[in-house]
Amino acid sequence: MSQVWGSPYDNTMSHLLSPSDFGTSLKDLNIVAMLHNFWEQKQVEQDNRSDSRKGSASQSEGLLLYESAPSPRPPYIYYVTLPGGSCFGNYKECETQAEARRDAARVALMNSLVNELPSRRITPLFITHSLREAASASTVSVEDACDPSTSLGAYCLLLQSYTGRTMLEFQEGMTVFQLLHWNGTLKILRERQCSRQSVIGYYLQRGLDASMRSSMALDWLGRERQTPMQLRMELRAAQRELDVARRHGNELRFYKEKTEILSLALSQEFTHQPHTDIHGPHTDSQESPEPHIYHQ
Repeated sequence: MSQVWGSPYDNTMSHLLSPSDFGTSLKDLNIVAMLHNFWEQKQVEQDNRSDSRKGSASQSEGLLLYESAPSPRPPYIYYVTLPGGSCFGNYKECETQAEARRDAARVALMNSLVNELPSRRITPLFITHSLREAASASTVSVEDACDPSTSLGAYCLLLQSYTGRTMLEFQEGMTVFQLLHWNGTLKILRERQCSRQSVIGYYLQRGLDASMRSSMALDWLGRERQTPMQLRMELRAAQRELDVARRHGNELRFYKEKTEILSLALSQEFTHQPHTDIHGPHTDSQESPEPHIYHQ
């Protein structure tokens, strides 16, 4: 992408990433509109590639989701969620909600633009380097990448599933598995002897939805009944993680999803009847992962 909104791509990046972004020049930019236009343009390009532009105009209004954290006084916090699910927040201390919204949009726009660079594409060469680094950090053999039953092999499968796509898209998929690991679902599936290939294939296709969030909330509600106060301690820890990640300008979806799942569980603590199975992942009556996951 050589140009964005009529301005050279490099010039746009230099304005956003230079130290002057804290000065008056950046305040003159309509960052919120720029972020919207960026993703609207990407949607049009995607519609053109799929030769299906039907409904693109109406969908563009809901491309981005802005949320403010409840606060009676400054500093204010805002989050913006991109179409694929990636989430960013303001990392500066903001005295107004409008300022917090603009700062969150700026962080999201910076990451969106950087994500378009060729170096952010997952290529076979990138996968090779990543596997070598992961093997070195874990003190395992890189040959383990050929065995899908190993952790490195599972990581290799995930990377290969996103070949040709961007790092932001890969992170969006990884968030699902981060949550499944955090919630204990992956451990349960391993104990049931479900193959890693089947688990990866199923959840890559399913993605993160309201049913999965509800199931995880029920799991944590069950743990709370076994160990009182565990839910509140976990929520406080997740909120701290979210705050630290936001202040560093990191992608936030994993941390934000954790806080929302735990908050949902806490809200159900005194209203939900204790009849759920706390020893496995919860799904609604119409869907269960087991029929879709094949054993080795």
